Amino acid sequence: MFDIERWQEIFETLRKNKLRTFLTGLSVASGIFILVILLGFSKGIQNGVTSQFERDASNLISIWPGVTTKEYKGLNPGRYIQFKNNDFNTISRKYNDEIEHESAFYTIWGGLVNYKNESGSYRIQGVLPGNQFIENADIGQGRFLNYSDVEDAKKVAVIGNRVKKDLFKDEDPINKDISVYGISYKVVGVFFDPGGERDESKVFLPLTSAQRAFNGADEIRNMMFTLKMSDDYNKAALESAAISEAILTDLKQKHIVDPDDTSAIRVNNTMEEAKKIYSLISTISAVFWFVGIGTIIAGVVGVGNIMLIIVKERTKEIGIRKALGAQPMSIVGMILQESVFVTMFSGLFGLILGLGLLEIVGPLIESDFIQYPQVDFNTAITTVFILVFAGALAGFFPAYRAAQIKPIIALRDE
Repeated sequence: MFDIERWQEIFETLRKNKLRTFLTGLSVASGIFILVILLGFSKGIQNGVTSQFERDASNLISIWPGVTTKEYKGLNPGRYIQFKNNDFNTISRKYNDEIEHESAFYTIWGGLVNYKNESGSYRIQGVLPGNQFIENADIGQGRFLNYSDVEDAKKVAVIGNRVKKDLFKDEDPINKDISVYGISYKVVGVFFDPGGERDESKVFLPLTSAQRAFNGADEIRNMMFTLKMSDDYNKAALESAAISEAILTDLKQKHIVDPDDTSAIRVNNTMEEAKKIYSLISTISAVFWFVGIGTIIAGVVGVGNIMLIIVKERTKEIGIRKALGAQPMSIVGMILQESVFVTMFSGLFGLILGLGLLEIVGPLIESDFIQYPQVDFNTAITTVFILVFAGALAGFFPAYRAAQIKPIIALRDE
């Protein structure tokens, strides 16, 4: 039942100690405020990193050639490893049951592309149809490349939305011819990429067509494969790591590379990288919680101190209450109410201030690795429970001390 007189008594007690109450409340409010801001930015970091991984397929293995750094079986270091179609086909056949999507790449950096009087420099990539899913590319117009385009080495192209805007302006690009280093390609599709304009500044050609047009013979620049996902994240990570290691071993044996040479062939596994980064994010979040809780504890100590002072100042009153029959639990409840009130009021002020600041500042942050910093409902509820617990903890020892005061001694207090 709501006791108006009791709450008036609490307000009067706190009013008499208004300076101490204000400073203590400020300490609690600042602790909650700092905790909310830290947790909000922790969530922002998680959102940003997740967004970076969503730009490409989630279970992706990418393979890049390099230069040998160790002598092996009579071959000198300094050899450049050149991948060929056969390397890709061998991996594709051997791990067919595990592979979901795949593509080999023949890349020309900064290729000159023209349409009528417009021109630009873009990344030209010969790819296979599976690259649409590796890139997470959405087709806005037309279609993506298909296996018929690859088998017949057709001179067709799929352009990124940025390329469309630069070269075609408001004109429909489908079935129009663009020139890539003087070679005509018919545009059959326009794609959008989650990575934004940077990843939309590409022109995709059928792999075989690009190799023929630019004297690539059967050479490829790199290879990418996505693996079929398991429902169990840890199992998927282990399987992905095992297949990555097996592919690396196969390629090193084929190209006669020292097993300990880490520069000759690089195999990157997004599942392993994701696991490391999400582990780091969890660590950062734990550190933020530790710092925030530490700040709150400082405020709680302040609340405990002011409650001790209040108990000391009200010793005679407590003695009178006990002499009139007040039970120890009612004395404890009286002190705890005041403690929880100070903590809750100050903490909720800090919580609302922190949430408000995140709502205002969050949308203004322009960073790839911090996106939409916010505190979700569950975290906010957790913070409220922390406030209640902190208030009760801060008032418990002063309340216990008040409950132990003997009436005869309390009445003698001056």
